[in-house]
Amino acid sequence: MKKFWAGLLAATLMTGVLAGCSGGGEEAAADKKGAVKIGGIFDLTGGTGDVGTPYAEGEKAFFESIAGEDINGNKLELIGDDYAYKIPEAQKLYQKLKSKDKVAAILGWGTGDTEALRQQVAADKLPFISASYSENLKNIDESPYNFLAAASYSDQARSVLKWIKDNHTGGTPTVALIYNDTAFGKSPIEDAKNYAKENGIEIVDEQIVDLKTLDATSQLLNMEKKNPDYAIINQTWGATATILKDAKKLGLDTQFIGLNWATGEGLLPIAGDAAEGFIGVVTHAFPYEDLPGMEEVKKYVESKGEKLEDKNQKFIQGWVSAKIMVEGIKLAEDPTTGEGIRAGLEKISNLDLGGLAAPVTFTADSHAGTNQIRLAEVKNGKFEVFTDYIGY
Repeated sequence: MKKFWAGLLAATLMTGVLAGCSGGGEEAAADKKGAVKIGGIFDLTGGTGDVGTPYAEGEKAFFESIAGEDINGNKLELIGDDYAYKIPEAQKLYQKLKSKDKVAAILGWGTGDTEALRQQVAADKLPFISASYSENLKNIDESPYNFLAAASYSDQARSVLKWIKDNHTGGTPTVALIYNDTAFGKSPIEDAKNYAKENGIEIVDEQIVDLKTLDATSQLLNMEKKNPDYAIINQTWGATATILKDAKKLGLDTQFIGLNWATGEGLLPIAGDAAEGFIGVVTHAFPYEDLPGMEEVKKYVESKGEKLEDKNQKFIQGWVSAKIMVEGIKLAEDPTTGEGIRAGLEKISNLDLGGLAAPVTFTADSHAGTNQIRLAEVKNGKFEVFTDYIGY
């Protein structure tokens, strides 16, 4: 009996050696690595769900487009959920993603929750690319694991104000600021006022309009008393549409200019002809633009039996954010840890996104990817881009 077990053990060991020689060891190593999990914090049903839903769809689509691919020795998996734009829910979801799902990095969403989580993100060493472009997140000492994949709201506002100054005729330009009372809404306001003051532009009024409002008449009547040449809007599509429709009813001749979340195709059906002449900040491409980077999006969408023209700019925005995260993973020496992915992201230099967004650069000293935007105007019910990438 002892000889039997000894012989069986010897045979088993030999089988293992032969498997290793035939490549089984490499396969086992690959299996051991498994999937690198990336967390997703989405707003699908909350106050910014109008833009949050297509953005999340774009993120998920990009990960589906690379499903099964070997990315720096690993398969990647996106795991996320809806937090309905509620900071406590974002914190719960974050803890789940970190502790239960063991994610190595996170694709986040709102300003309030991103700022609330940044100390935990830093302590847990989880790279975090958010849909929030808050200026506060540019502080590398306070937000060492946060990365901005587009121009900050403050940079967007500064670029708009510079464009106003460069193109205004007839004296000092006057500007009103319209925003919601959230961390997102208020994010660029002080920086915009400071930039205007330094550059000979007069901020004459501020109005707070709720994200879910269906009537902005009283705020617009108050603004009308100051008769501003321009009004900069920091909202999402719903509130922006309400503002534009009520402004049209009141016969206001102020030029309305929206920052990036106010801009996009989803605004047009709800604003109707009130959107004509509206100018929007464009951080990411529209699907109908003929750009090299749009080919991979089109290929994926059509593989799903869908049409590119049925997607919108926020879908592209989510796609690009996911793409940037994956680029960092590709460049990471250790793509399985947050520290490794952060180091990979910091190697991204002038990343060419094929026109889907401005080129992005991160370093160990700066996680602000770009300060460049474009501007588009609604003409005949469609956003038409009328500038190249500009800054301030």
